[in-house]
Amino acid sequence: MASTRSAAGRAVARAVGLGAAAALALTACAPGSGSDDGGAPPQPTGPVSTDVADAGDVTLTVWDQEVRGGQDEQITQLNAAFEEAYPNVTVERVSQSFDDLATTLRLALTGEDAPDVVQTNNARATMGQFVAAGQLVPLDAYADAYGWRDRYPESVLQYSTYSEDGTVFGEGSLYGLPQVGEVVGVYYSRSALADLGLEVPQTWADFEAALKTAADAGRTPLLLGNIEGWPAGHVFGAVQGAHVDPEEIQALGLGNAGASWTTPENLEALGQLQQWQEQGWFNEGVNGTDYDAAWQQLADGQGVFLVAGSWLAPDLQDAMGEDAGFFAPPPADGGELATTGGTGIPFSITTAAEEPDVAAAYIDFLTSDDAMQVLADTGNLPVVDTASYAPESGLLADVYTAFGDVSSQGALLPYLDYATPTFGETLNQTLQGLLAGELTPEQAADALEADYADFTSSGG
Repeated sequence: MASTRSAAGRAVARAVGLGAAAALALTACAPGSGSDDGGAPPQPTGPVSTDVADAGDVTLTVWDQEVRGGQDEQITQLNAAFEEAYPNVTVERVSQSFDDLATTLRLALTGEDAPDVVQTNNARATMGQFVAAGQLVPLDAYADAYGWRDRYPESVLQYSTYSEDGTVFGEGSLYGLPQVGEVVGVYYSRSALADLGLEVPQTWADFEAALKTAADAGRTPLLLGNIEGWPAGHVFGAVQGAHVDPEEIQALGLGNAGASWTTPENLEALGQLQQWQEQGWFNEGVNGTDYDAAWQQLADGQGVFLVAGSWLAPDLQDAMGEDAGFFAPPPADGGELATTGGTGIPFSITTAAEEPDVAAAYIDFLTSDDAMQVLADTGNLPVVDTASYAPESGLLADVYTAFGDVSSQGALLPYLDYATPTFGETLNQTLQGLLAGELTPEQAADALEADYADFTSSGG
C-alpha cells in the first residue's frame, strides 16, 4: 500500500537525501560523438557529472504537459523538492496541453530560446524527427552514471530508443525517460452498472452485451470526445486488441515492415467501431465533443462507459469518488488480454541545453523512487515497480490492477501514432471519417495501409 507520509515530509526527506548524494560526484565516460557528415545527434564529448552543486547558478527551462489535476500536482511537488535539494537551480516551468505542446515544440527547438528539458512524444513524428534533426541529446552516458538501465526494464526503455538517424524505433540510443505507466481501459460508473443489473464484463462478448443493455435502457453506453482527433485512436486500440493478433498490432504500431492494415481482422475491428456509432452507442456528435467534456459527462451521470487512458484517473477519482471504476478491455473468447498502453510522454534533454548535466539530474530526480511515491500519492501510475505502490481499493486500485494484468499476463500494445512521421494525422482523420460515416471500413483500412506501406517500403 502507498505510504501516507505528508508531502512536506517527503520533500524534506528527498532534499536531505539527495542533497547528500549530490556531494558524491559520479562520472561516466560518454560514447563518441556522432559524425558531422552523418547528421547524428551530438553525444556528450567528455565525462558527465552528477554534481549539480558544482554547476553554479542555473535556470533550467522545462516544458511539460502535466496540466491535469494529479499530473500538475506531482510535477509541482517535485519541482519544489528539486529546488530545495539544489538551491543553485531555478526551474522555470512552462506547462501546456498535449496538443499545444505538440504544436509549439517543433518551432521552439529551432529557435534561440529552446527549452532545456521537454516532454517529447515517443512517436516517429516527434521524438523520431527530433532525433534525426540532432535536437535531442542521447542519454546513454547519463543512463550509465545514474543506473537508469537498472531502474527501468528494457520493455519500457525501448519506447524511448532510436537509431541516431531516427529511422529505427526501439533500438539505438536512449533519448528520454518516462515517469508514468499508461494503460487504456474502460472507466465506468459503479452505480450505473448496478442500476442496469450488470457486472464488470469478463469477455469482449460480455462487454458488447453490456453496451446493448445500456442502450436498450435508454442510457448512453459509450462516451467519446473526439474533436481533437486522437481520442478515437484510443477507443479503436481497445477494439483492435480484441480482434487482431498482438504481434500484428506491434508491427503496425512501431512502423515495422511485414504487417498489413487490410487484413480481415483489422477490417472487422474498423467495422465494429463504425457499427457502434451507427447503433447510437456513442453520445451524439462525437467528432464535435471535447475530450474533457466526455469524461465530465461520465462524472455527471450522463453515460455508462468511457474508453480512455489511466491519466484520467486522478480527475475522475476527484469527481466521482467511490462510484468510479476501471477495467482493462476484456479479451475475446479464447483470446489474449491486450490493449494500448506503455509509458507516459518521456522527458528529454534538448541540444540547446547549456547545462545538460543539470538537466539529466532533474530527469533522474523526476524518476527516482521518491518521485514514484509522489506519483502514487497524487493518483498517478508509477512506471517503475508499479505494483508496490498500489492502493488497497478504489479507482486507482482498479487502474494499477489493470496495468499489472495487461503488462504481466497479456500484451501492452504501442500507440498507433508511433508508426510513421505522418500516421498520427492519418489515423485521426481516418477514424473521424469512419465515425462520421464518410468512409467505409475498407476505405479506412486502405488509407491507413497507404501511410504505413509507403513508410515501410521506403525503409523509414
